[in-house]
Amino acid sequence: MVRTLAPKLLARRLNLAPSSDTLDTLVCRVGCEFVYDCTSPVPAIAQLFVRPDGTHTVVEEHATLDPAGTIVEYVDTFGNRCGRLSLPEGVSTLRYDALVRVSALPDMVVPSAGQATIDTLPNEAMLFLLPSRYCPSDRLLSVAWDLFGGTEPGWARVQAVCDWVHHNLTFMHGSVGLADAVEVYLQRRGVCRDFAHLAVALCRALNIPARYGFGYMGDIGVPPMDVPMDFHAWFEVFLGDRWYTFDCRHNTPRIGRIQIGKGRDAVDVAMLTTFGQAHLQRMTVWADEVPEGTVLDG
Repeated sequence: MVRTLAPKLLARRLNLAPSSDTLDTLVCRVGCEFVYDCTSPVPAIAQLFVRPDGTHTVVEEHATLDPAGTIVEYVDTFGNRCGRLSLPEGVSTLRYDALVRVSALPDMVVPSAGQATIDTLPNEAMLFLLPSRYCPSDRLLSVAWDLFGGTEPGWARVQAVCDWVHHNLTFMHGSVGLADAVEVYLQRRGVCRDFAHLAVALCRALNIPARYGFGYMGDIGVPPMDVPMDFHAWFEVFLGDRWYTFDCRHNTPRIGRIQIGKGRDAVDVAMLTTFGQAHLQRMTVWADEVPEGTVLDG
């Protein structure tokens, strides 16, 4: 039986008070639109919503399914916001649009951050030492220690991994297929997801907890790229007593990194998972700095 779908749920306005010091923050408009064509209703899970995070705050957001449909939000095991929905028969549009206040500062760089010993790691970090589907770190043990065993443990070792991946992989925009880190290492090419998978696997092989991160990121504070930024993947490592962000695709601190989700690898942070045949006709993504006071339409 097909559920009767109520119109445009999960359209919300949080109306948060402005920052007390807007000089240290800026506002980004991020979002995406997916157009699908289905021969019958298809259940799906969407991970498009901005994740609650200490470095950014949602000012306003809307999520809609047109023709009018329900999107039921829940939080997964990793703390990511997900939406359950049913793509209707025929052509439908799933759209997410948000204004987010972010720090105007780039990613933190802390060269003094040391590598924690296994016995001092917090329990929640232990999962991110283990191999996962697309980060089979156990198969890269010899490679990792041959390449990086002579580096200083801690920040310097992670940066060495980041540098190596950045310089030895060729970025190929629009490449399809989901390769694991071993395949990426052998092929030496891929998209940002593949860069992140390889770095995560190498760090785990070196006994450094590492997790996959995914979200929106615009070209803020950097020269325009040949391909505008939108969705982007990076990785995080646990050093000292906290998690730090690294990005081996760009290999430089960036401003306006807005997380959708984090997990063991891309399986845990899939933009849209469909349980049936759904043909993607078009995908549009945006991630731009906007003036203070901007309000979303609708």
